[in-house]
Amino acid sequence: MTAQTNDTALMPFDDVLAAYDPALGLEVHVELNTASKMFCGCPAVFGGEPNAGVCPTCLGLPGAMPVVNGKAVESAIRIGLALNCEIAEWCRFARKNYFYPDMPKNFQTSQYDEPICFDGYMDVDVDGEIYRVEIERAHMEEDTGKSLHVGGSTGRIHGADHSLVDYNRAGIPLIEIVTRPILGAGEKAPEVAKAYVAQLRELIVALGVSEARMDQGNLRADVNLSLSPKGSGTLGTRTETKNVNSFRSVERAVRFEMQRHAAILSGGGSILQETRHWHEDTGITTSGRVKSDAEDYRYFPEPDLVPVAPSREWVEELRGTLPENPTVRRARLQAEWGFSDLEMRDTIGAGALGLVVETIAAGAAPQAARKWWLGELARRSNEDGVDLVDLPITPADVARVQALVDEKVVNDKLARQVLEGVLAGEGTPDEVVEKRGLAVVSDDGALGAAVDNAIAANPDVADKIRDGKVAAAGALIGAVMKEMRGQADAGRVRELILEKLAV
Repeated sequence: MTAQTNDTALMPFDDVLAAYDPALGLEVHVELNTASKMFCGCPAVFGGEPNAGVCPTCLGLPGAMPVVNGKAVESAIRIGLALNCEIAEWCRFARKNYFYPDMPKNFQTSQYDEPICFDGYMDVDVDGEIYRVEIERAHMEEDTGKSLHVGGSTGRIHGADHSLVDYNRAGIPLIEIVTRPILGAGEKAPEVAKAYVAQLRELIVALGVSEARMDQGNLRADVNLSLSPKGSGTLGTRTETKNVNSFRSVERAVRFEMQRHAAILSGGGSILQETRHWHEDTGITTSGRVKSDAEDYRYFPEPDLVPVAPSREWVEELRGTLPENPTVRRARLQAEWGFSDLEMRDTIGAGALGLVVETIAAGAAPQAARKWWLGELARRSNEDGVDLVDLPITPADVARVQALVDEKVVNDKLARQVLEGVLAGEGTPDEVVEKRGLAVVSDDGALGAAVDNAIAANPDVADKIRDGKVAAAGALIGAVMKEMRGQADAGRVRELILEKLAV
């Protein structure tokens, strides 16, 4: 077989689609928000002093015995039910054996051939077309520690002077959700991948089982991609791009790998089955390590843990705690908000649905919430290359900005400056208004003086208004707004102009 060549070359996307069929596979890891770790009583918290939240069990010390976290099992079952999965009547844990510095036990306690959830699906809407993503399994496991490579320029081990390991994250409960190959998406493959991860995150948040913050690693995706000759019906050799941590990056990683695979295959090369690293700054993937197959991990049943056998009564009880079906919920919200099909589709496509929901819950009107998230904030997210959910502003902040507009403290133009200040870390919306002096001026003294100046500077416009051409007042209002740096109450300015010109 010809070796892999031209690893950095890319084929134009349209040419890829003309010659190849893509197959997607997504593995999403969800960090649960339990109070303690998966198999011990250590706190399951983000951050903290390195290696402060560890014990003999999560460090894998001899003689330490694990105990399964019951809340994690409950969360796993609820996730599986929400994904239309079957729930196993009996399942068990296994040891996945491999050496890596951030695995203190030299094996990961996971599930192999007997997952707790299997055979599910999620329907994903992309531009009004429904794609069914089949879920092969959702299984329980523990997270690894975190390696920090010091002294290099890239933060990776190559070129580093030394490495440090923080085991606080080791043992945090994880649910890994694995899809079957997603076929037939064609040119929409990148968008389907993005939409699936976004909708999955929305579901996880609704279930309340995880914060699902991609910027903190609560939810991260591994993107599997392969190409096969057009119409062949076979599956090609796949690569797995690890730990992609934003919706935008999921889409970009799929597109990049499709173009990279196609360039190699069209040049007579073959795809190496390997893991790849995603680089957010450059938008490319680079080689990681040769991908292991299941037999390479030497799985065997975990001898220190008893099997998990959830009763059917408990499963049905948990089914009753599920949130509203996402498809039904979206239809209900659209009707309640009065959004058109296009408005709702754009809201979903931008990954803004949950943000709009929370902004409305904080007091904003639906159209106002949508306006800010899909307008000014979407522009900012595109400029910064981040997802909307990762912008440093909360739905409550956005709702407060709209309240300031409704209260006539600021106008729409000034509100954009308020958002800018919040995004810059200058404080709450009210604090930004005060610090920047953005409040609208409604005082008749200050406004009257500015109106007099505008009339004196534009006598021809004033004459038109005196002759009954009231629409000409817009030019004077503009002059006043310019003089007062956009902070004049435009409505009151108009009233004063008409009063002074006796219209």
